[in-house]
Amino acid sequence: MGTSPKRPTVKIKHEQVVVARMRGTQDRIADAITAFAGTMTFVYLHALWFAVWIVCNEGVFGKGAIWDPYPFGLLTMIVSLEAIFLSTFVMVSQNRQAARENVRADLDFETNVRSEVWSVHMGRALGVDPVAVEHRVQELLKENRTRMNEGH
Repeated sequence: MGTSPKRPTVKIKHEQVVVARMRGTQDRIADAITAFAGTMTFVYLHALWFAVWIVCNEGVFGKGAIWDPYPFGLLTMIVSLEAIFLSTFVMVSQNRQAARENVRADLDFETNVRSEVWSVHMGRALGVDPVAVEHRVQELLKENRTRMNEGH
């Protein structure tokens, strides 16, 4: 018996797999912090923290409970530092999101090229004229652009 010809395997990349390989420990930490900072739980915890800080430092629990008297310089410094770090984490996450979008765009492009090549080959096998099909596609795209521009 003869051996059958070896068929090439087509390996299609999956976006989540590609992105997961790019993601390191620092990225996971930055994403987790950014995800938590974007929740209402984060807002409620901060509101509670500020309220307790201010109440204590206004002397409600006695002079011994005051560690940062009005105008709350320590609280101001802590909140400023937190804002700096949170904005940095947000920028790191945005950069990662941009990288994910680039991966997605690259994979979409690959998929589109594959589809176009397969369509042309199948069309030829069925006796379809690819030039006529492309001409019709261009007409439809032009009509669609015209409709979109009229809508604005």
